[in-house]
Amino acid sequence: MNLVLANGFVFADGGFVKSNVRISGGKIISLGIQTCEFADAEIIDCSNMYIIPGFVDVHVHLREPGFSYKETIASGTAAAAKGGYTALCLMPNLNPVPDTMENIKLQLDIISKDALVKCYPYASITKGRTGRGEITDFHELKKYACAFTDDGTGVNDPETLELVAKTAKAENIIIAAHCEDETLVNGGYIHAGEYAKRNGHKGIVSESEWLPLKRDIEYAEKYGFHYHVCHVSTKESVELIRQAKKRGVRITAETAPHYLVFTDEDLEDDGRFKMNPPIRSAEDRKALIEGIIDGTIDIIATDHAPHSAEEKSKGLKDSLMGIVGLETAFPVMYTKFVKEEIISLEKLIEIMAIKPRKIFRLPDSSINGIAEGQAADIAVLDLNTEYKINPDTFKSKGRSTPFAGMTVNGECVMTLVDGKIVYKKADKR
Repeated sequence: MNLVLANGFVFADGGFVKSNVRISGGKIISLGIQTCEFADAEIIDCSNMYIIPGFVDVHVHLREPGFSYKETIASGTAAAAKGGYTALCLMPNLNPVPDTMENIKLQLDIISKDALVKCYPYASITKGRTGRGEITDFHELKKYACAFTDDGTGVNDPETLELVAKTAKAENIIIAAHCEDETLVNGGYIHAGEYAKRNGHKGIVSESEWLPLKRDIEYAEKYGFHYHVCHVSTKESVELIRQAKKRGVRITAETAPHYLVFTDEDLEDDGRFKMNPPIRSAEDRKALIEGIIDGTIDIIATDHAPHSAEEKSKGLKDSLMGIVGLETAFPVMYTKFVKEEIISLEKLIEIMAIKPRKIFRLPDSSINGIAEGQAADIAVLDLNTEYKINPDTFKSKGRSTPFAGMTVNGECVMTLVDGKIVYKKADKR
């Protein structure tokens, strides 16, 4: 299929230029204002739209195989396409766990059949994703896995940690860490702050995250493997990562929009505000924003973690942990951070599209924007339309989001993967 995206503002070489984008055979063939002259091409007018590399989310739970009543590869990638994402890294809390070649190939078979966007599975660090004991075959699994994680379970056993560190260095793989000491969580389910005290909720102390992070950084520094920190939520974690980077430790980090927008004083007794780690204090939020601005935190990820309506209907205490985010991340970040001039649009694209590719060594990881010869994995954005986030319109099976009802600007109107249109906004919302 020959296609021209005409008259848009194209993100190329780190900035925007008004241009056309010519696509053929799934690749970007050329840029330039004269590229509309193209035989048999469909021309799509993108006037006043922004044409960017598709977003990449390195922290997504699509629940299949094993929990397809919550989400499927088909529904989750449809949500991703609507949100402007062209690639996802899929977490391994599945049944069966992708801890063997057989199990990860089962997941890849579903992806090849049902996925609308590119999907790169994680493999688990330990057998059964238990966080301890026997580790998986990193050498074999890295053929298919983008990285290794036991997300949802912290790896806290010293003997296991040392073996993971040594093997990760030898195999040149990324270890993505869920930093959590369950003995310090001790039954908590929201941040251990004033809201929890006032309302009789059991809190999760910040130490449950930053103490295992501090320990893990020592392993990363000693053995020299690439250590990626998932869903950073505390001010202490931000400072530990900042200082580790200054010392040259191979460490990267992500956080999520809900930690950057809300504090525990915004909580309601509703499952849509419950996730792990929890939304924390105003001081933590401030530190996370500073970490985004100065580059301590590299990536915005969503931790998209859908559950059924029934599982999220039991308030803060008894709802399952996890919210959805693929369809809200860009509009929320654009509205709350770009429009309010905290970061630039270029910076937002860097941390949602450019750096995730580079850090996780995904195809086209060398890109700095739209360029000739790359796969046509593209999002077209309308920054002007104002609307309220309505979970009833989500493509995801999950509906639980703290952003429900928020008025935002910025939406994806079209997503292409390998030059194929996988999402196009309908005329009416």
